[in-house]
Amino acid sequence: MQTTRMPTIRDLVANLSARPGVEAAVLLGRDGLLIDGAGVAGAGLEAAAAYVPSLITAAEELSSAVGSGRLVSKVLEFERGFAVISALSPEALLLVLVNSANDLGPIVADIRRHRGNIASIL
Repeated sequence: MQTTRMPTIRDLVANLSARPGVEAAVLLGRDGLLIDGAGVAGAGLEAAAAYVPSLITAAEELSSAVGSGRLVSKVLEFERGFAVISALSPEALLLVLVNSANDLGPIVADIRRHRGNIASIL
């Protein structure tokens, strides 16, 4: 009888960071502390994770002011890439950094589609 191994947080991060165009995938707490992360050298994963909570707080305040409900995801476009931040649970966030040469749509769609599964392994 073969047993199927439950994916781990490390598996999730490794699979996301291995996608074409993904420069880093970071799982972090709402406090900005890195839980796990993988990416290209020089991505500054811990520094990037530290900035995310203030971005999420501002987005949640905007959502509250306009009555848009709970924040689910936030996409930031930069000159040379994108940052996709997804709320996985009340305690955890996912940050995915994508270079500008790649199509962001499939990555965002996959995060949306698998958000519940990702949250379940936390």
